Amino acid sequence: MEKLSRFVLGHRRPVGALAVALLLAGCGALALLLPATSERNDYPGLPGYEANQRITATYGTGGYERPFVPVVTLPDGVTVDSPGVREALADAFDAIPDDARVVSYADTGDRAFVGDGGTTTFGLVFGPQVEQGGLPGSALGEGSDLGAVVADAMRPHLPDGALLHVTGLDALATGADTGGLDVPLKLLITLAAAIAVLALVFRSALALVPLLTAFVAVPVSFLGLLAASAVIDVHETTVIMLPLFGIGIAVDYALILVTRWREERALGRDGDEAVHRAMATAGHAIVFSGGAVAIGLVTMVVLPIPLLRSLGVGGMVVTLASALVSLTVLPLLLAKARPGKLEREEAASRAWTAWARVVVRRRVPAAVLAAAALVGLSVIGLGVNLSVPVTGDLARSGSGHDGLAALREAGVPSGVLTSFDVFVPPGRDPGAVAAALADVPGVHAVTAPDDDRWRVDGSALVTVLPVPEGGADAGEDLVRAVRAAVPDGVLVGGNATQQLDYVDVTYSAFPWMLALLAAATFVLLARAFRSLLLPLKAILLNLLSLGAVLGALVVVWQWGWGTEAVLGLQPDGAIGTFVPVTVFAFLYGLTMDYEVFIIARMREEHDRTGSTRQAVVAGIGRTGRLVTCAALILFFSFASMAAGGELDVAIFASGVSLGIVLDATLIRAVLVPATVAMMGRWNWWLPGWAARVLRVPPSPVRPAVTNGR
Repeated sequence: MEKLSRFVLGHRRPVGALAVALLLAGCGALALLLPATSERNDYPGLPGYEANQRITATYGTGGYERPFVPVVTLPDGVTVDSPGVREALADAFDAIPDDARVVSYADTGDRAFVGDGGTTTFGLVFGPQVEQGGLPGSALGEGSDLGAVVADAMRPHLPDGALLHVTGLDALATGADTGGLDVPLKLLITLAAAIAVLALVFRSALALVPLLTAFVAVPVSFLGLLAASAVIDVHETTVIMLPLFGIGIAVDYALILVTRWREERALGRDGDEAVHRAMATAGHAIVFSGGAVAIGLVTMVVLPIPLLRSLGVGGMVVTLASALVSLTVLPLLLAKARPGKLEREEAASRAWTAWARVVVRRRVPAAVLAAAALVGLSVIGLGVNLSVPVTGDLARSGSGHDGLAALREAGVPSGVLTSFDVFVPPGRDPGAVAAALADVPGVHAVTAPDDDRWRVDGSALVTVLPVPEGGADAGEDLVRAVRAAVPDGVLVGGNATQQLDYVDVTYSAFPWMLALLAAATFVLLARAFRSLLLPLKAILLNLLSLGAVLGALVVVWQWGWGTEAVLGLQPDGAIGTFVPVTVFAFLYGLTMDYEVFIIARMREEHDRTGSTRQAVVAGIGRTGRLVTCAALILFFSFASMAAGGELDVAIFASGVSLGIVLDATLIRAVLVPATVAMMGRWNWWLPGWAARVLRVPPSPVRPAVTNGR
């Protein structure tokens, strides 16, 4: 890194000119990139997705879209068999716009659409396909406002005194704020938070220097994303989230280099020499941190989901751009900058040094208490729900709730809200398919109307009305049973079906992917720390941290503890199917950043003193404030995404935010110093054979140091 800094400072003008050129090219790249982005969520190869695509391409309705369910409660003394009632119901359902596909008792005579006593009846309304943008979660309430249209169309034709409520999963979820990402506002929040934290750290105009690197790094990352668009589909969500993530990560990298440069200036080194010394130490940490982030994001790049691949590539590009700008442009700025007041840089932070001494002295109880809290959250995380939300976790008031209550009172199972289509290709008998599915346990009814909205070009749709809801375990088992019951070539669609396939594909190979990531991370950190045990400990603590994040998400978004009060969003009892893998990919690298910052400094102190105790105290004392400030900036960057907007985006952003907080407190401030102190001299063990493989100097176990370990 010192060679790089000498090259950069030895070629100030060309490097500066290249940086300006890349900045301008990045701004132009954004203009070229925006028209080429995709708004779709495509899942090529997933059977449920392919079935839904075939259904909507042929019929224009249903598929992934959840049905709306109009529920009609007739006045006392009137049933569906009363004179003129069926005709009135037929007129009401016929009034629904022609671009929707409708089935009910009025047009089929099927008593499965009638509740006990005949005073309650319902229908299924499959609306036109709504473009699947955003992230692949439940997306309840983010489709069309078909429920209000259905209600307005039907009411004038119903018998006098009849009550109408339109329910359905989307109708029950309308309490969620789906206003979308207000990107300019959230960028302002992120910038304001970064400025406040940096001003607190530097107390001078030097606080603006890390922001300047971010302003260069983000446009440069757009240039990289434009290049990547030649081989992958770039989703609009990637372009939206890249600046929010980029500001946080770029400021983080700049912060560590600027802080170390100020230390060197406080030690009396001036001008270029201070820059070279800072690059020789902090520069290496930035390189290894960037590598750790990139390794984590590989999880998303290798998945066969275009949106997640786009997010992974975007994260890698902005991380690499941030590291590159910090290692090239930032030295130019620091060589000309004035360091400001340096009194705080002459010694380690008193508060963090005192804290480190307490943790080292009480290392066993500190480690046990912190680990117990994280293990407890991880156990809660085992109950994460990645399925379609169930009605019990949705709205408890409003027309949608009243319709569901009317169905239940009439003995109609709530699973009809998750009814799904089966596509019967030309040449197959839809009647035979319907008869076979009617015998599947857990099926309330099967309907296959013979009209032009259910029969097109020789194909047909058969709709299954389940007893269990699609988001329940029994509902998922029913989907599997229906798939097993249909003949070859018949496609099973529906919202729950596609979600089930997505989870299977994304998470079935996840343990193997995790093992590969752990192996790659181990090699990277073994080189960075010159140790075999420290990388293993870092990986284990990282996985523990990620498990705890899942537990925290369950508490906030499944149990709903304080969610509406704090975030103004109504949880639906489920975690977006994309959330665990995406949160993992982002946090795995981001939190490893802090591990590299801290352990690299401990390694430096141990090499200087030979004492593990002194290495822990000095390492935390020197990096505690840095890690806290870096975590605060990243926290506000993601927390701004979680405040309002799309529910699934809020869940993802809050997961990363919670992960950053847990990692910067329980992991890096307690477990890391406590476990390093417990491991003593063995932290630094790197035998000769391993050193030769890693191509770094060996590190044999040293004798114990007096008052150290």
